[in-house]
Amino acid sequence: MAARVVVVGSYNQDMVWRTARFPVPGETRLGAFDTGPGGKGFNQAIACARQGAATHFIGALGDDALARGMRELALSEGLALHCETHTGLSTGTAAILVEDSGQNLIVVGPGANAALSVAHIESQAAVIRAARVLVTQHEVNHAASLAAQKIARAAGVLCMHNPAPPVDARDLELVKGADLITPNETEFVQLLNLRGLDAPPADALADLNDAELHALCRQLQVGSVVITLGARGAFVSHVGSLLRSDATSHYRSAPERVQAVDTTGAGDAFSGALAAAMAGAPDAPFADAVRQAGRVAALSTERHGAALAIPRQDEVERRFKV
Repeated sequence: MAARVVVVGSYNQDMVWRTARFPVPGETRLGAFDTGPGGKGFNQAIACARQGAATHFIGALGDDALARGMRELALSEGLALHCETHTGLSTGTAAILVEDSGQNLIVVGPGANAALSVAHIESQAAVIRAARVLVTQHEVNHAASLAAQKIARAAGVLCMHNPAPPVDARDLELVKGADLITPNETEFVQLLNLRGLDAPPADALADLNDAELHALCRQLQVGSVVITLGARGAFVSHVGSLLRSDATSHYRSAPERVQAVDTTGAGDAFSGALAAAMAGAPDAPFADAVRQAGRVAALSTERHGAALAIPRQDEVERRFKV
């Protein structure tokens, strides 16, 4: 199938523990355990595919049972895989704690994700060039993501970067090379700090007025910035010369009303759905794509899990009458 969206990113097997509240240091609490597919890149690729976009996933896996399960799942989801295998490394894993409020804490063991090679990316150059949108994040080898972005930019492919999780100043290379970034509040503040800029606390970001938020976004010098604000919706900021068919350079996208039980992967659902919407209707107002992405992300929080919690396009249409 022709590539509308290419996601270069991580696959992690999520190990999830649910408990009434997070333990404090030194405390042991009882909870319930589950496991399932995740990883920022894979979540985003599943979100793309479930919204009807032809989606290709480029990543790295170990030679183990977790990788075999991932390949079977991708096949069932209609997701085209281009993954290299590292026999000496495990497939990526993540430990996730979820409390009854829906909030989560996550620790990732990258495994093979950290070894995704530039050579493998270059071998997939034709797939990347055929895309309308390339999506990258920070959970795989930095050099591999940067190589994919350079191939895409040279071919005129729109480069979307989800700057998560921010690690060090190298991450700013991927931000600088992106046409569009999708940080959450914490990631946005961390990016400003990495650039040596002053920023408000992450939990105060949504309370700033629109002009203040827009000014902060413009300091990152990226064409378009979408800050996901959780239950407060999203904020969009464009450089004035590139509004992506929007009527204004900055605005808020209202949240959808849902009963959240687990926010794990909601940001990935948003980024993946946004990429799918832009690939499917590149000339439509960007605000429409943001609204659709917000609906996909919101509905995903009503289910437990990450990749498998992401709704399909018809589910979103039924729920929100679109």
